[in-house]
Amino acid sequence: QVQLVESGGGLVQAGGSLRLSCAASGRTFSRYTMGWFRQAPGKEREFVAGISWSGLRTDYADSVKGRFTISRDNAKNTVYLQINSLQPEDTAVYYCAAAPRDGGLGRQNYNSWGQGTQVTVSS
Repeated sequence: QVQLVESGGGLVQAGGSLRLSCAASGRTFSRYTMGWFRQAPGKEREFVAGISWSGLRTDYADSVKGRFTISRDNAKNTVYLQINSLQPEDTAVYYCAAAPRDGGLGRQNYNSWGQGTQVTVSS
């Protein structure tokens, strides 16, 4: 099992940017597809972005395309989420997740989760 620890959340004004990081440990990082999810107050957790083990393929929720960028550094066992043009509706707890890489970018395959990092966007 892989252990995941997120960081980089905070309070930002609308229009601002953040970069979230997720450090992985415990298993070979390149064995995993990595992803980000978020959960806003009173809502279900939703998929945000995913990246293949090689970093060559990515997948985004329609609601974040063009504003969010997922990337990974396998040498540092870290996945990132760059968030630009933040809006109040982006306020949520953001979770890092891992899935076995042989499942490709399937959004239902994630089975390891971090504890989350809070992102709050003020208007």
